[in-house]
Amino acid sequence: MGSDHYFTAAPASPENLRKIRVSLAGRELEVTTAGGVFSPDRLDAGTAVLLANMPPVPPGGDLLDLGSGWGPISLAMALASPHATVWAVDVNERALDLVRRNAAALGLTNVNASLPDDVPEHVSFRTIRSNPPIRVGKNELHGLLERWIPRLDERSDAWLVVQRNLGADSLQRWIGSTFHPGYSVFRTATGKGYRILKVRKHGNPPTEPITLS
Repeated sequence: MGSDHYFTAAPASPENLRKIRVSLAGRELEVTTAGGVFSPDRLDAGTAVLLANMPPVPPGGDLLDLGSGWGPISLAMALASPHATVWAVDVNERALDLVRRNAAALGLTNVNASLPDDVPEHVSFRTIRSNPPIRVGKNELHGLLERWIPRLDERSDAWLVVQRNLGADSLQRWIGSTFHPGYSVFRTATGKGYRILKVRKHGNPPTEPITLS
């Protein structure tokens, strides 16, 4: 990819569209990926561990996939919760285009693929599910989480997958010390060298019941 990274806003590398087969939300699907995005040739191991170990997504409300790439987490949430609105957020314009392509091909109308600044400030999230971009560097990663974790609804959770040897344990400690009081963080699962971190936003009164339209 030359100087491109998956967190490059506008990759200059050839798009090189390709089709791959993946299993999402219990379905075998064909999706479109491309060069210049994260894990274009397969469902990456970390995302697979997250999808296998996270609880069912809420049946409605706004749900966030932070660092969506070509969209496996967003697509899985949208398939599982058709009444919810899924926000696929990434800085990579090519990745967002792929999310839109894949959602349209699957007939999903409940996915918004958006740049971070295009998500309305009033939107808060029933859950955040993320394979965060660890390789952007510690300061950028911390800034990303400081921006989005506070936008959880009260009594809602973020689920993050982080590779153990890329600082999962130190990130857990940082989250615990940074989002305090009012939050808690736990390691809920490990697999294939990855940790699943659950960040709970506490609150009173509880979040309003979800009304399905």
